[in-house]
Amino acid sequence: MAGDDPREMTRFEILSWYAHNARELPWRTADVTPWGVFVSEVMSQQTPVARVAPAWEKWLARWPTPCSLAAATPADVIRAWDRLGYPRRALRLRDAAIAMCADFDGQVPEAYDDLLTLPGVGDYTAASVAAFAYRQRTVVLDTNVRRVLCRIYTGAERPTSSSATKAERALADQLAPADGREAADWAVASMEFGSLVCTATSPSCSTCPVSGNCNWYQSGRPPSTSSARKQPRFEGTDRQVRGKLLALLRERDHNGATYNELLECGSHPEQAGRCLASLRADGLVEQLPQNRYRLPH
Repeated sequence: MAGDDPREMTRFEILSWYAHNARELPWRTADVTPWGVFVSEVMSQQTPVARVAPAWEKWLARWPTPCSLAAATPADVIRAWDRLGYPRRALRLRDAAIAMCADFDGQVPEAYDDLLTLPGVGDYTAASVAAFAYRQRTVVLDTNVRRVLCRIYTGAERPTSSSATKAERALADQLAPADGREAADWAVASMEFGSLVCTATSPSCSTCPVSGNCNWYQSGRPPSTSSARKQPRFEGTDRQVRGKLLALLRERDHNGATYNELLECGSHPEQAGRCLASLRADGLVEQLPQNRYRLPH
């Protein structure tokens, strides 16, 4: 049972809520490997969990270890990534697998500092993998956790900065239990709580188990003084056209498609040409003779 400390009470309530309400996700099973955790963290960046789960299962069935993915071609991984979005993540995942095979005996490294040496891995991914794969005590701060801590402890609707501040890190470090397993449980519980209860819009304050200790709720849920970041439109954007270009090339064999065929993917030839050039710069498309293009081999 938690003591009289409000912080301890809040943590106890959120952990209790998680124990009864956690979503059943394939990477949360007892037999999941560190590699499975690593793949889930990369796939879940900026992508809804509902879309990630089936893609994760297919990916792990095809590439169950880092070295199996390292042996795949870039074209293989881009095709398998399909429409998860932000396809550069697929190439970074393969690059990380190559590094694991070269430098860590084909294993996902355990140490936070070693995880940071992998291509495409930043603070959040390193901290979350160390916590969820190896049950180490780390400070896991994603968007959901930052919002939960901001509302409960500082009384603001949401953080004002796009990345975690020193003050946020200090608070998160104070709240995380000293024991690695308990800290990992707290990390995933607070993430889930922010995803399902303390949401960015329309939070479930009336049924929230910690509303009594939430400074934001007790203050009358004052609106943030900074404007919320609006979700950018998708229709007609370069991002949509990049997706159409990759979708066409996924359907083609090693001979790819002609430049003129690819230009038809955009509303205007200039836009399609610009997007094609950006895909080449990102290593997602390669040019062939006779002005043809394909996924990289």
